[in-house]
Amino acid sequence: MKIKMTDSFFRKHVQFSICLISIFFSFSLFSQESLKSTEEEYYDFLSLTGIVDRPTLGYRTLSDSVWIFNDIESFEENEDGTFTKVRIPGQESSGNIWKNNNLGSWKTLWQPENISSNFFMRGLKQGLFLKIYGPEWFNSYNSAAPYGQNDGALWQGKGYNTALTGGLRLEGYGFELTFKPQLSFSQNLEFEYLPGVCGSEYSYFTQNGGSIDLVQRYGNTSFWNYDWGDSELRWTWNTFTIGFGSQNPWLGPAWLNPMLGSNNAAGYPKFDIGLRKTQVIIPGLDWNLGYIEGRLWVGKLSQSDYFNIPSYPFDTMITAMSASYSPSFIPRLSVGLNRIFLTRWNKNNLKYSLRLFTASKANDVYGDGEDQKISIFADWYFPNAGFEIYIEYGLDDFSTYPLQNFFHTGIYTVGIKQKLPHNGELIVELNNFEMSQDFQLQWPYGGYYTHGKILTGYTNKGQSLGAGTGLFGNSQYFGYTIHYPKGNSTFFIHRFCPNNNYVYNMAVTTNASKPSSIWEIYWANFEAYISFGTDSTFYISKDFSIDLGISIIHIANNMYNRGIRTNSISFTFNTKYNF
Repeated sequence: MKIKMTDSFFRKHVQFSICLISIFFSFSLFSQESLKSTEEEYYDFLSLTGIVDRPTLGYRTLSDSVWIFNDIESFEENEDGTFTKVRIPGQESSGNIWKNNNLGSWKTLWQPENISSNFFMRGLKQGLFLKIYGPEWFNSYNSAAPYGQNDGALWQGKGYNTALTGGLRLEGYGFELTFKPQLSFSQNLEFEYLPGVCGSEYSYFTQNGGSIDLVQRYGNTSFWNYDWGDSELRWTWNTFTIGFGSQNPWLGPAWLNPMLGSNNAAGYPKFDIGLRKTQVIIPGLDWNLGYIEGRLWVGKLSQSDYFNIPSYPFDTMITAMSASYSPSFIPRLSVGLNRIFLTRWNKNNLKYSLRLFTASKANDVYGDGEDQKISIFADWYFPNAGFEIYIEYGLDDFSTYPLQNFFHTGIYTVGIKQKLPHNGELIVELNNFEMSQDFQLQWPYGGYYTHGKILTGYTNKGQSLGAGTGLFGNSQYFGYTIHYPKGNSTFFIHRFCPNNNYVYNMAVTTNASKPSSIWEIYWANFEAYISFGTDSTFYISKDFSIDLGISIIHIANNMYNRGIRTNSISFTFNTKYNF
């Protein structure tokens, strides 16, 4: 089983683990890991050195996260003094400092004596193979307020929280069956929050410019929750894949706050079809054009129990596409696009599946409504330098004047990663999700994840499907990790303002001149979190690891009641500390 003891919001899948049956497994030079797990983030670090290549370009689930060690070229000296070039499996590279830890084990249950070589069978994984995930046990305690991110269906409320995950994956002849559910418990103690306005006191506290099903608290009692997690049934031939399940896709290059796809919320049932990362070579000419990747999917998003608007008793249909390209002439550069449509759950709305976008006249603002979101990104990493830089730009709905104001309903992310001496890694990610200020000349705007027709917004069961922090404001994360043979340690600072739009919307259509109640009450009246912490993984044995983390979070002005500013510049914030 796996036990996690951490109050850190960004490493919800670092673990205290024991896999007693793994001694029966044969080790392979590839691994398939859960999103944001300790193992997957370690492989991501190794990709900065070239020991592994990244298995995806812009669309990633557990099933797509297959990391393969590259072979290392070396030279052996012959008896006559000459040298012969040899290839050594990347697993043996001195750069793989966790090579003695169990990062992924598969058991071959059965394999035919003669592997078929015909065209169709070559595209299938011939035989029957098994992998065990976990089990993993996560525990956290929040002393003053809810705090957590990228943890699936788990709600990390105030008090004690725990989640147990585990399962297996069975593969054979193209079929892939994954069963990896999550069982969680939240003590959900009482804390101070603003009154909800979406039909329940626990719902979100603003509808100004758009509505969203973003739960502040899941009722007034402790509760258990079962979620299917990363479970799915899939069939794959070469890189063509088709499947049905509840694995949330991680979209784009962001490390902490993806715009349109993360594992921050419970999984939703979806059907998808497309191509995994595929090399494109022109037959006959042997021209290598690089790599492509693409996926289409349709899913069903559910409301939480605390979103009670009588005029909107509808679940939401999500129709989406993701497309990425990595050119051969610019190694390890990826560019891509993610496009989302949200509509009411209705078979007629399957028409949006193949649309890239709709023009303003087709926006259906007078009918059932639809909400369209798009993001474009570029990600470039340089193994020789151990450096990566990525950017992502998101746009909400359709803009009639993009040249005049490029950031109308626009948001952006910038991030870097840098390998440092002694197996260190620096990660910096900056997110700006605030409303564009031209809305001060128009009307209130809730933000990238809200909508006036699709009232639940971009959520599932009350949690964001995209960014987990800074949803309607901004976020700045700085982290330093050092890896060593028996684990790693991370030190981080994270500041974020979750809802600056709440304040900005108060000024729309108002007069901010002095004296003014708007100016007096809302000047600099933002909610802010500053978190300082550390998180460490220790491998007790190759199959058994423990993760311990602690963070202290300074929460300023979460009730937006710092007091009225009159003729003095001094004022008092409502401040608390979460441990």
